[in-house]
Order: sequence, then structure tokens, then C-alpha cells
Amino acid sequence: MSLSIPPILRIATADCVKILLVDDSKPILHENERVLHKAGYEVVCAEDGECALKLAREHKPDLILLDMILPKLSGPEVLARLKNDAATVGIPVVVLSSLTEKNRQKLIEAGAEDYVEKNSLTPLPGVNLLPKILENLICRINRKRGINFSDVPLDKQ
Repeated sequence: MSLSIPPILRIATADCVKILLVDDSKPILHENERVLHKAGYEVVCAEDGECALKLAREHKPDLILLDMILPKLSGPEVLARLKNDAATVGIPVVVLSSLTEKNRQKLIEAGAEDYVEKNSLTPLPGVNLLPKILENLICRINRKRGINFSDVPLDKQ
């Protein structure tokens, strides 16, 4: 079975990138939502694992940013269910967590596209690098899927 997976489109493209942001920490969730909106992303938020699965099925986001320590269902359980559900298997998941980098390989083997430690997002007070980190991740995910930048339709404004 071959899945046709569309590119994750970005700035100056035909569609806005829709991100499902999953984190149980309200201050972190709201700060990341704010900077992603400001950078031009469409953002849907979930504060627990069950809500994340429901919103992933309903909204079909282009990308999921998933915390690992969540109420109701843990991040690893959410990742496993996303990757075992035909409706969500093709959605790339990037883990954002406070857990150490030693978990990276296990999570990538479980289906995550990448792993980003939360403390790398805010190197200085008032500075949130999530949008910049996402730009690089989206390019890498598209390349991994065999999609060249020239294959992404640009919006001719």
C-alpha cells in the first residue's frame, strides 16, 4: 500500500500550515500558540492526550507538536495511536518535551519525525525560537518525503 503524502506547505504558499499543538502546561501552550500565530501558522490546541487524538481526526492538521507528559493519555501512547490510525498515520509528529534527548531515537522509531527539547525553544527570556525551528523541520520533513521546494506551489499574489 502506497500512501500519497502531500507536502507541508509554508510561507508564501497556497495554504496555511495547520498545526495541532499538544501540551498540558497552559503557559507554554499559550506562548507557543501566540508565536506560531504571529509567524502565520493556523494553530489548534489540546491540553491532554484524548483531546489530541480527537482534534487530530477532526482537523487533519499538517503537523502535530506533541508533548510527552500529558494527562489522560501519555505522549508515547498518543504517538502510537496516531501512527496506528489510518486517518492520522500520514500526519508528521514532532515531539516537544522537557525529557532529555536520550529519548529521541526511541520516539523516532515509534513514528515521530523529530524531537525538540523545550528548553532549546527559549534560550533567552522573551525569545521563542519555535517558528524558526519549525521552518527547518518542515523543510527536512518535505525533503524526506521526496518533495523539493520547487514542487511546492507558490501563491502568486
